[in-house]
Amino acid sequence: MKYVSTRGGMEPQSFSDILLEGLATDGGLAIPQQVPQVSAQMLESWRPLSYPELAAQVLGLFIDDIPAEDLARLTQAAYAPGVFASEDVVPVKPLKGSLSLLGLSEGPTLAFKDMAMQFLGQVFEYVLQRRGTTLNVVGATSGDTGSAAEYALKGKKGVSVFMLSPHGRMSAFQRAQMYSLQDANIFNIAVEGVFDDCQDIVKALAGDLAFKEQYRLGAVNSINWARISAQIVYYFWGWLRATTGPGQQVSFAVPSGNFGNILSGHMARKMGLPIRRLVLATNENNVLEEFFRTGIYRPRSAADTHATSSPSMDISRASNFERFVFDLVGQDASEVRRLWDELGGKGYFDLSSHQPEFESKYGFVAGASSHADRLATIRRVHEETGVLIDPHTADGVKVAEAYLEDGIPMLALETALPAKFGETILEATGKPAPVPAHLAGLDSLPQRVDVLPNDAERVLQYVRERAQV
Repeated sequence: MKYVSTRGGMEPQSFSDILLEGLATDGGLAIPQQVPQVSAQMLESWRPLSYPELAAQVLGLFIDDIPAEDLARLTQAAYAPGVFASEDVVPVKPLKGSLSLLGLSEGPTLAFKDMAMQFLGQVFEYVLQRRGTTLNVVGATSGDTGSAAEYALKGKKGVSVFMLSPHGRMSAFQRAQMYSLQDANIFNIAVEGVFDDCQDIVKALAGDLAFKEQYRLGAVNSINWARISAQIVYYFWGWLRATTGPGQQVSFAVPSGNFGNILSGHMARKMGLPIRRLVLATNENNVLEEFFRTGIYRPRSAADTHATSSPSMDISRASNFERFVFDLVGQDASEVRRLWDELGGKGYFDLSSHQPEFESKYGFVAGASSHADRLATIRRVHEETGVLIDPHTADGVKVAEAYLEDGIPMLALETALPAKFGETILEATGKPAPVPAHLAGLDSLPQRVDVLPNDAERVLQYVRERAQV
C-alpha cells in the first residue's frame, strides 16, 4: 500500500513515511493509491472480534510496512483494558427507535479523538524507535484534538508536542485538560486568534520545507492519514453491532468541523461498508452544510467565525475537505490544485454541477444546529432517555432526526462526554454535568501555557528554541 498526494506532486510513500510527514511536500494531503475493498464474507468473519482485533484487521489493510504481529500488539496496547472506560471500548447506546449513540468518548480525555490518538501514540513511538530518530509534532486544536494528542504522547520517547489553541475559545474543562499537563515533552501555545488561524500557522510551518526537515516536524491533526485510518475502524465496529447479517444498511450522523471524522465514514463506505447515509451536522459555522446544500465552498474569515457552545466545531476552513473534493473531481490532482488556487484568489469555488452526486453517489446529506437547538436537544434526550449528551453530540442528534428511516439504524457519533462542557449542560438541564472521579479537581491544578500573537514567525521561533533535534 502506497500513498500519494491530492495535489499530485509527491512520489508514492509508505504508511510509516506519511505517518511522520503529516502534510504532503506539495501542500496536499496523503491518500492511498487504491482503496482496499472489504467483502460481505470478510465483514461477517469480523463479527466475533474484539475492538483491538478489529482495529488490527482494518488498519492492516492500509499498513503493509509494519508486520501484522507488531500491528496487533500496537492495537492491543492502544485499546487495552483500563485505557477506555467501557469493556467494549466503543459501546452502542440506544436512544429512541432506530437512533442510537456510538460511544466514542470512553477514553482518557472523554472525546472521540482518543480513538485515533491512542493508536498514534503507540505507532509513533514504534516507528521512531525502529528508525532511530525523533519527531516534533506541531498541531492545532479547537478543543479535543489537543488534549487527546497530549495524553497519548506525553512521556513518549523521541516525541515533543507543540499544540496551538485559540486563546480564550475553548471550554474551561478543555483548557484545564491540556494546560495542566507538566510533562517535559508537552508545550501548549495559546494563539491570539481563532482555530483557523492556528491551523494556518501549522500549515505555514509545514510548508517551510527546510524548517520542517531540519526539525523533523510531524502532525497529529486529521491531515495525518493515520488519524483517518484509525477512525475508519469504529464505522466498521458500529455497523457490526447495529446489524445481524450481510448487506444491511446503517446511517451515521457525524458532528463535523474539520471534516476528518466524517471523511473516515466516507472511506469506510468506499471500502464496501453498507452505509446508507452520512449525515453531516454543523453548528452556526455552517460552511460545510452550505456546501452540501449549494455546491459552493466559501470559508469565512476569522472575524466571521462564531464562538459557539459547541466550540470544537467553530471552524470555517475544513482541512480534510480536500480529500473528499479529490474524489468528487475524479481524483484529478491538477483540478484540486486549480480549485485551491481559485479558493486562495476568489475566496470560494463552485462545484454545484456535482451536487446531484453528493447523496446519490456518496451518501452525504447535511444540516445545521443552533445554540437553542442544542439546549433543547440535550434537555429532551435527557428527559426522554436519561442519557446526557454534550453539545456537539446534540448537534448530531438534532440533524440526524430529520433523516431517520424505518428499518435503517442511525448511529449518532458521540463526540465527547458532557463533563467537558459543564456550562452548557447546566444551562440546558439546570444541573451540572457529572465529572468522572479521576478528573475531579482538574480545574484546580496549576496550568502551563504560553500566549503568542497570531504570527507564524513567532511560533516558528518558539518551536526552534524547544524542539528535539
